[in-house]
Amino acid sequence: MVSETAIATGAALMVTVSFPFYLYGAWIMIDAETVTWDVLVYHLKFIVPGLALNTIPVVFWMAPRLLQQLGGLSALHAVLGLQAYAMLVFALSGIVRIFQAKRNADLYHNPDRDVDLDDLHENMSAWRGRLRIGVFGYVVFWILAWFLGAYQYVSSYVL
Repeated sequence: MVSETAIATGAALMVTVSFPFYLYGAWIMIDAETVTWDVLVYHLKFIVPGLALNTIPVVFWMAPRLLQQLGGLSALHAVLGLQAYAMLVFALSGIVRIFQAKRNADLYHNPDRDVDLDDLHENMSAWRGRLRIGVFGYVVFWILAWFLGAYQYVSSYVL
């Protein structure tokens, strides 16, 4: 039988390892002059594993134990984590619409066209705003939840 400390350590490592995936995935998009289909797929090759590394411990270890330890720092940690995921959903509501508009305009496969993204749809600037706010919010809440989780891990399993 695997001890609770070993599972907690594995969960902490998985969540911690997810962050470099997020950073590199973000860097790919920031560094690209034009976001082609290949750039988008390459970006997702890092973002999806990052999300998996973060979400698997949350779903299979943290969430089932939440009601047993709901209170104080655990409750705050859960709220921060849920808020991070809420911001991710907010970002996705923009990403999906941007993807649809760019796909309809064939800008992933034919990116050389000189088209301003805001000209593709009257709501494009709002969707891009959702994306930026959602991603920024996800990262901020993720970092806050991570620091609180790291504190809880150290105080529960190390000290």
